[in-house]
Amino acid sequence: MDQPLKGRRIGFGLTGSHCTFEEIVPVVAKLKELGADVVPVATNTVQKEASRFGAAGEWLKKVEEVTGRKAISTIQDAEPLGPKIPVDCMVIAPMTGNSISKLANAATDSPVLMAAKATLRNGSPVVLAISTNDALGLNSQNVMKLLNMKNIYFVPLGQDDPYNKPNSLVAIMDLIPETVSKALLHQQIQPLLKEYPHITG
Repeated sequence: MDQPLKGRRIGFGLTGSHCTFEEIVPVVAKLKELGADVVPVATNTVQKEASRFGAAGEWLKKVEEVTGRKAISTIQDAEPLGPKIPVDCMVIAPMTGNSISKLANAATDSPVLMAAKATLRNGSPVVLAISTNDALGLNSQNVMKLLNMKNIYFVPLGQDDPYNKPNSLVAIMDLIPETVSKALLHQQIQPLLKEYPHITG
């Protein structure tokens, strides 16, 4: 692969799917290794809520260390990613079902969603790496809406636990750099639907 990410400014938004944070840090490091300037953005949940997967803000701090940047943490600070200090591509990984629903229905109530809105305003790509138990349930209509929206691209995804959580879909996070490279060319990486590498059950 050529070096399509070298010198590119990539926004990287994190929403509250805590179980996938461990997979995200190496992906951010890979983007940096490929020459991207990564700008982290975080929802309030990522900043302030603890879970069994880590203390409040623990994984965000690790992302900040890898990028060498303090995360954008307010809606006001995310808005300039549109007209003033744009990114070439905005990644949201992981992206929860809650954020999927809000983005699909134009509800901009977090720094990450504002960053996405600002990026779309510029006609630049937004890459979604979803992680939700409801992608094939009530949220499926929102997933389909986003799949058909201009300048939105999906990281390939699959069912992580089809027997116990049949409505759950999770992106294959390792494919984020390749997805971003394609999205910068306004192309959707294919195939979109893949067997998830760590199926439970």
